Amino acid sequence: MFKKNKHGIQIKTPVQLEKMRAAGLVVGRTLELLRNSVRPGMTPLDLDAIAEKAIRDEGAIPSFKGYQGFPATICASVNDEVVHGIPSDRRPLADGDVISIDCGAILDGWHGDSAITVAIGEVGPELVELMRVTEDAMWRGIAALQVGGHLSDVGHEVERYVRSQGRYGIPQEYGGHGIGTEMHMDPWVANHGRPGRGPKFEAGMCFAVEPMVNLGTDRTRVLPDEWTVVTIDGKPSAHFEHSVAVTDNGPWVLTALDGGKARLTELLGGKFAAEVRDEH
Repeated sequence: MFKKNKHGIQIKTPVQLEKMRAAGLVVGRTLELLRNSVRPGMTPLDLDAIAEKAIRDEGAIPSFKGYQGFPATICASVNDEVVHGIPSDRRPLADGDVISIDCGAILDGWHGDSAITVAIGEVGPELVELMRVTEDAMWRGIAALQVGGHLSDVGHEVERYVRSQGRYGIPQEYGGHGIGTEMHMDPWVANHGRPGRGPKFEAGMCFAVEPMVNLGTDRTRVLPDEWTVVTIDGKPSAHFEHSVAVTDNGPWVLTALDGGKARLTELLGGKFAAEVRDEH
């Protein structure tokens, strides 16, 4: 029913990419709402309720809720929680915290998936820098999604940038993924490695690029809830993610409200997709 290349990677038609963009915009708008809503005293469960309402109000379905038993609409990972934190009301967010909010939605059978890390009130300069490094690393990985490039180019660019910025930990077990008619599809997209390896990028492929970067060690463990991943040393972590389409004109960032235009202009000049429509 859906075209795949010889490696089993789904290839979307232009019409299907438009549907992916619509799902991506639901996620992008929801995350922007959450970014503007979060403040000290709120709980991750408060944010989860806002996210679910926003997604359903757009006629979409939260893709995380019920996925392999996950109980919530967003993953909310606070401070030393790297990914997959379960929203709760046990501890209100406090000034100086950072929270990673990962969000997914299904619209017309197609998935969008994106994540941001947000500072709560005033945070220390080392956390501001951690978030900057992680987000910038994501954009460098996205910029590598060029027709004819190789899968490992993404992780190479992420790792190269992070290593150039200081002594940070990049968890080796976690990374991005293919995305389309399912939230998690082959292939896995590492955040480290050598360039020029793996399948070649073709127009119509879509990937979620999502670096996680720790202020300390790269070592992590999973809490007894069997979801929440935390750093071994208790130091904070940051996480950013976008869903991206490979096109003949370069990357098209499906979950960015501007399609990635602002950041990719900085990195690539004109070598990115121009199909930026219906941004808001």
